[in-house]
Amino acid sequence: MSEFRIDQIKSQDASRGPDVAGITTFTGTSGIVMPSGDTAHRGGRGRFVMVGGYTPAALNTMDYVTIATTGNAADFGDAGVILYMGAGTASATRGLFHGFQGSPNDRNNRVDYITISSTGNSFDFGDLTLAGQSANSASADQTRALFPIGYTNAATISSKIDYFIISTTGNATNFGDLKDTKYSMKGGFSSPTRGFFAAGNRTPSPTTNAIEYVNIQSTGNGIDFGDLVAGAHREGSGCSNATRGLMASGSSGGDGDGQTISYITMSSSGNSLVFGDLSADIELAVGGASATRGLFAGGSTPTKLYTISYVTISTTGDAVDFGDRTINVYGAAGCSDSHGGLG
Repeated sequence: MSEFRIDQIKSQDASRGPDVAGITTFTGTSGIVMPSGDTAHRGGRGRFVMVGGYTPAALNTMDYVTIATTGNAADFGDAGVILYMGAGTASATRGLFHGFQGSPNDRNNRVDYITISSTGNSFDFGDLTLAGQSANSASADQTRALFPIGYTNAATISSKIDYFIISTTGNATNFGDLKDTKYSMKGGFSSPTRGFFAAGNRTPSPTTNAIEYVNIQSTGNGIDFGDLVAGAHREGSGCSNATRGLMASGSSGGDGDGQTISYITMSSSGNSLVFGDLSADIELAVGGASATRGLFAGGSTPTKLYTISYVTISTTGDAVDFGDRTINVYGAAGCSDSHGGLG
């Protein structure tokens, strides 16, 4: 019997590997792992895309990292608008994001999207029902993306939550209302069934430590989950795998603890627990996650940061260095194709 060395076979022009057809058998020493799941979930996942930010003006730069490795971010493309104080979320294929477009009072209703597995510029997806600022607070499962409205152009705070069907483009539909009328939250993140919105600026009190959730595949109002261990907070970041939700960075109004990382077990309810620390007291970082790692990127100390740090979500402990963004900014939007809302 002759030896079939598949690693030494190339096409005639040497541009690709072999095309094997018919009934073929072979053996190997390392085994074979066949892909599983539907095509949207086979390979190519595990990217965290960071969109825009402010330093000292709003930018439209998008860059990305592969969460399973460490290293510096690479260019993804350009957002269709300059953006900061952003919120983003994703399915396994598409990332959606929203934020200020330029001047501090330029609240808008435009939501853009990208195809995360490729690189390139973003496109207009559709409009929220109101022009607002949903900073750092979006959540999703594989089919729906939820965005709270937040602070509106009418200088009022809206409690409304909107949702989009991620697979199609078009305008948002109202989902329900937050339990607390608030904006500039500590962070948004998801389990496969629940979307979470943590802390934030509210009315009439300046900030809150309340964590609330909704059931993504229904519609309705926010439900109390528990309280944030770091106290009343705003302008932070969140991320999750399918089990734990993490919250980090932020401010309580100028003297808050933006260094503590806290976490919840999303299937239950109750107050958050201390996970560990970021490397510094940071405000307005952006978070993203896979099933194993949570990443926190950029932010302000008040020096604008390039740095990306990460934690292993299943354990507890301090964040360690991952690499750098291509820009030093705070208030970016972010989306991952492997976060906790996707299972």
